[in-house]
Amino acid sequence: MKQKLLLFDGHSIANRAFYGVPLLTNKSGQYTNAIYGFLNMMLSIMEKEKPDYLGITFDLSVPTFRHEFSADYKGNRKGMPEELRVQIPLLKKVLKAMHIHIIEKEGFEADDVLGTLAKAGEKAGMQVTVVSGDRDLFQITSDMIEIKIPRTKKTGTEIESFFAKDVVETYGVSPIAFVDVKGLMGDASDNIKGVPGIGEKTAIKLIKEYGSIENLLDQVDQITQKKLKENLMTYAQDARDSKMLATIICDVPLVYKWSDFEFDLALDSEATALFRDLELKSLLTKLPKMENEAIAEAEEVKVEQWKTTDFEKFLQESKDQMVGIAYFVEDNTLGLGVAIGERVGYSEWDLTDTEAKAVLIEFLESATYQKIVHDSKNFKHELLKVGLGLNGVCFDTFIAAYLLHPTNKSYDLAELEELFINKQSLMSLENLLGKGKSQKTWLQLEDEERINNLGKRSQLALSVTEAMKEALQEQNMTRLFYDIEMPLIDVLFDMEVEGIKVDPEGLRSYGEELQGLLDTLTTSIYEAAGESFNINSPKQLGVILFEKLGIPCAKKTKTGYSTAAEVLEALKNDYPIVAQILEYRQYAKLKSTYVDGLLNVLTEQNKIHSTFNQTITATGRLSSTEPNLQNIPVKFEMGKKIRQLFVPSSENHIFLDGDYSQIELRVLAHMSGDPTLIKAFKENIDIHALTASQVFHVPFEDVTSMQRSNAKAVNFGIVYGISAFALSEDLKISQKEAQKYIDGYFEKYPCIKAYLDEIIDFAMQNGYVETLYHRKREIPEILASNYNMREFGKRVAMNTPIQGTSADIIKIAMIRVHQKLKEHSLKSKLILTVHDELLIDAHKDEVEIVKKLLKEEMEHAADLSVPLVVDVHQGANWLAVK
Repeated sequence: MKQKLLLFDGHSIANRAFYGVPLLTNKSGQYTNAIYGFLNMMLSIMEKEKPDYLGITFDLSVPTFRHEFSADYKGNRKGMPEELRVQIPLLKKVLKAMHIHIIEKEGFEADDVLGTLAKAGEKAGMQVTVVSGDRDLFQITSDMIEIKIPRTKKTGTEIESFFAKDVVETYGVSPIAFVDVKGLMGDASDNIKGVPGIGEKTAIKLIKEYGSIENLLDQVDQITQKKLKENLMTYAQDARDSKMLATIICDVPLVYKWSDFEFDLALDSEATALFRDLELKSLLTKLPKMENEAIAEAEEVKVEQWKTTDFEKFLQESKDQMVGIAYFVEDNTLGLGVAIGERVGYSEWDLTDTEAKAVLIEFLESATYQKIVHDSKNFKHELLKVGLGLNGVCFDTFIAAYLLHPTNKSYDLAELEELFINKQSLMSLENLLGKGKSQKTWLQLEDEERINNLGKRSQLALSVTEAMKEALQEQNMTRLFYDIEMPLIDVLFDMEVEGIKVDPEGLRSYGEELQGLLDTLTTSIYEAAGESFNINSPKQLGVILFEKLGIPCAKKTKTGYSTAAEVLEALKNDYPIVAQILEYRQYAKLKSTYVDGLLNVLTEQNKIHSTFNQTITATGRLSSTEPNLQNIPVKFEMGKKIRQLFVPSSENHIFLDGDYSQIELRVLAHMSGDPTLIKAFKENIDIHALTASQVFHVPFEDVTSMQRSNAKAVNFGIVYGISAFALSEDLKISQKEAQKYIDGYFEKYPCIKAYLDEIIDFAMQNGYVETLYHRKREIPEILASNYNMREFGKRVAMNTPIQGTSADIIKIAMIRVHQKLKEHSLKSKLILTVHDELLIDAHKDEVEIVKKLLKEEMEHAADLSVPLVVDVHQGANWLAVK
C-alpha cells in the first residue's frame, strides 16, 4: 500500500478559516477563530486521509523572485486583517507544539514549496494530497497528486478534489497547460496582467487549439478575429511574463528528509496547556495525549458510597468546613455527591423515607454547613418539589463563572475545570446525558457512571472555588459577587416561586378580540390582493405584493422577495395593504406569544412562574424566560392591554410599582461628572427640556413638545452610542440634521463627550470596560479591522458601563427591598422586575409602609453625585401602575 503525504497551504487555509468562523477570542482577548478553523479542518481531513507524512507551508513576509521580476506582482492586495495577522504566529506555535513539521523557504512562495514537495513525494512513490484555496496548484496535479479546495457553504465546509483527470474534465486542458490559460487570462488577485480582452473561456479555447502560449504566439497570424490578434501581438510579452509568474517552481532547493514529516499528535503537558490557554477545548477531545498525560488526567477521583450512617458521620466532621455539592432529584430520589477536603462521597436517598429526609434536612437546610453549589437556584427549585430547602450556600460556581466570563454561552462545570484548573477530566452534562428526545435521566445511567460523575462534579465544585476566588479578587469583583450576585439568588428564587397572577378569563377574552381583528384584517387583505393566500408565508406574500400588485421591490433575497418589517415599514404609507399586513403581524404576534403562550404556562392557581436569568446578558441586566415578561409591548393600545391582565394575587392585594426616573442618564451624569447634567438633576429640572433648550438654542420655557421629544431621543441615544444614521431613522430626519443634534449635544455637555472618548480609549487599551461596581465586559470587536464591527465595539464600550451600572443598582435595590419585606414579616411580596422597575404584590393593610419602604430602599441603593428618584404608583393591575 502506498504511503500518503498530506500538505497544507498555511496562509491560504488560515485565511479561509478566518472568514469562515465568527470572530473568537480567549479570556485574554487573543483572537483564535482562524486557529480554531484551521485546526478543525486539518484534523477533519487527517481523519479521512490518514496520512503517513504531514507538512504545513507558509509564505514569508520577505519578497520572492516574482516580486523581483515584476514590481507590480500582488501589488493590488490589501494587507492582511490585523485580527488574522496576529493569529499566524500563534498558529505556528500550536502546530509546532503538535509536532507538525512547518517548512518555508525565503525567496519562494508557499505554492513553490508545495509543488516541490508534492513532486518529490510522487517521485518517492507516495500518494500526495495538497490542501489549498489556490487553484494555481492545479498545474501540479497528476494521477498521484490531488489538490483539495475547501469551499465554505451554509451547510458547512465542502471539499472539492482535483486529480489531473478532474482538471481536464473541468477546464478542457491538461494540468501542464493550465498555467498557459492563466498566462493568457491573467489573475487579478495576484495582479498578473495577462492579455486584455481574454477571459477564461477564450483562454481555454486558444490553449486547447494551440497547446501553449508559445505555440499560439508563433502562429498568431492564423487568428482571424482582428481585435484578438491585435491584442495577442501587442501584449505577447505580457502573456509570456504572466505565464512565468503563474508557473509553480517544483525544484526549490529545500533541505529536508521524509522523517521530518512524520508526526505524533499526542499532546504533552505544554501543548495541552497551550490549547487550554487559547480555549480550544472542543479540539482537545479530538487529540490523543501522551501516555503520562493521559494517565495523569485519567486518575479517578475515589468516590466512596455512603449509607445513612456514613453520611451522619460525615455531618459531624464537616461542620464549619466548605463542602462541594453535586445533585440530581428524580422520582423521589435525591442523588448527592459531596466533597470535603480529599474525601468524596456519594449517597442516594429515598425521599419517601421520613428518617432519611430528616438527615437531609439537617444538612441541606442548616447554614452550619458551608456549601459550594453549581447553580444553587436550580437546586433550590429541585429540592422544593420534594419538600426540602437549601441554606448555607457560601459560593455558587455558576454565578462566579458568569462574572468572570460574561460573554460565554454556557457554564458547565466541565468548562470551568478547563478555564480555572487547566484540566479536562469531566464530561459535560450534555455529553453525559445527551439532549433533546434522546436525553437520559440520571437514574438511567449505569450505577458506576452515575456515582463517579456526581462525585467528580462535587469534587470539582470544591476544587475550582479557590481559583475562582483568586480571579474575582484580581479583577476587583469580590464585593460584586458576595454583596450583589450571591444575595440576589434567594431574591430571584422567591420571586419565581411566588409568581404573578393572570386573569384567565380576561386573557381568553383578549384572545378572542385579537382573533376578531385578525379575521377582519385577513378579509381586507384578501380583497386588496384579489385572492386568498397564506399571509404568514413570506414567499407567498412577496409574490402578491411585488409581482401581482406591482409594488416596488426594495430588497430581494436568495429565496425570494424580502418582506421584513423594515422593508414593509418604508412602503406602508403609500400602500394600504402593506399597512394592514403590518397590523396583522402585530396582532398575530400578540395572540401567539402572549395569549396562547401565557395560557400554556398558567398553573392551577392562575399564576405564571417566569425564570429570571442571572447569567445571560453581558451587561449584567436580568432577563426572564418561560415566559419573557420583559418584552411585553406597551407602545400601542392592544399591546398595553396585556399588562392589564396581570393582577394581584387576591382581592386583599394591590400592585405597587417603583420605577426609577431616568436612571441611566443619572448614572451618565455621575460617571461623566458633567456639571450641567448634575446641576439639572439636583435641581429636578426637566432634563429633556433642558437638552432641547441647549441643542436647539431656544429659551427653556419656549421648548415645544416636538423639540423635547427629539431631545429625549438624543439623551437616551447618547447612552447607547447612537450614530447619526440611527438617530435620523428614529426621528425621521436627515443624517446631516441628526449629526447636527449630536454635535450640539456634545457642545453643551463637553464632559460627556470627554467621558465617552475616555471609555473608548480605555477599551482599546485594555480590551474591556467595567461598571461602577467593577463588573467587566470584554470587547474584542473594538480592535477589529472591519469598520462596522469596530463601530459596534465602540457603542458597546460606551453603553456597557452605564447600562451595567444601572443593572447593578437595580439588583441592589431588589436585595434591599426583599430583605426589608422579610425583616418586617410583611405579607407583601416582590414579584417582578422589568429593567428599571420593581413590582410588589402588596397586601392592602400594608400599602403605606410598603410604599415608603419601596421608595426609600430604591432611592438609597447607590450613593451617586445626583439623587436617584423613584416614582411609586399603585393600581389594580400592572397597566394601572404605569
